Amino acid sequence: MALMITDVCINCDVCEPECPNSAIYEGAEHYEIKPELCTECVGHFEEQQCVVLCPVECIPLNPDYVESREQLETKFQRLTANK
Repeated sequence: MALMITDVCINCDVCEPECPNSAIYEGAEHYEIKPELCTECVGHFEEQQCVVLCPVECIPLNPDYVESREQLETKFQRLTANK
């Protein structure tokens, strides 16, 4: 699954620079996550960096983007292939 940022977000700017896939961006009202870029940090870290750093715990799994660990690994490989 990709992650999502809820409206509980306080726009603290902690998560965005830590995302290894640049999936987090500043939305109209709060930070948001591009699900096509989110790998839940699979391939980069053992833990989801935005979730670990978030002071208000507003980053749950996005139920609209269900992905297995294998799918997240494939996405990671596709996203990093040209780097």
